Amino acid sequence: MDLYFCPMTCSLATRIALYESGQDARFHQVALSDKTIVGGGDYLAVNPKGQVPALRLDDGHLLTEGPAILQYVADRAPDSKLAPSAGSLARYEVQAWLNYVAAEVHKQVFYVIFSPESPEAARDHARTVLAPRRFGHLQSRLADREFLATDDFSVADAYLTTTLNWTRNAGIDLKPWPAVTAYHKRMTARPAVARAIAEEMALR
Repeated sequence: MDLYFCPMTCSLATRIALYESGQDARFHQVALSDKTIVGGGDYLAVNPKGQVPALRLDDGHLLTEGPAILQYVADRAPDSKLAPSAGSLARYEVQAWLNYVAAEVHKQVFYVIFSPESPEAARDHARTVLAPRRFGHLQSRLADREFLATDDFSVADAYLTTTLNWTRNAGIDLKPWPAVTAYHKRMTARPAVARAIAEEMALR
């Protein structure tokens, strides 16, 4: 498999999932500013969407969209427990949380804050109105739970942990949500997560 990624963006979640499940992949760094592959190549020729992550399977098929890629990685290594079996209620819980992180946390909050096209008023609204609501919901969920979706580390944790890494640069202080703060500390202490973060931080 070939993973196309940009350091410390949402594609980090897939690297985490690969390491947590012990799977191998070839990594190709993408410069999102000009849609090129570091070392040479036009990323748009690989993925016309121009976004990361993208996963080229061994049969040549290109899989895009983070939540779909995360579930694919999980299903390749069922013993890793990164996702419950397809069709189970627990699997739908993981899918629900993947969608929550994607739609409500990643896009509603962080995309708005980091997009150069966002007016300052929109960034302020994301920080002061949208973020507290989302993190308040996560606080309630994590108050008495070790993991987000199941009783084990899942791909939903890989994705949420990835987005929580962005809070400092986004100007969001997690102190009002101690359960979220403690959760992030636990997740980043996991060997596979720490390895993935360290490797990508070194590429920035």
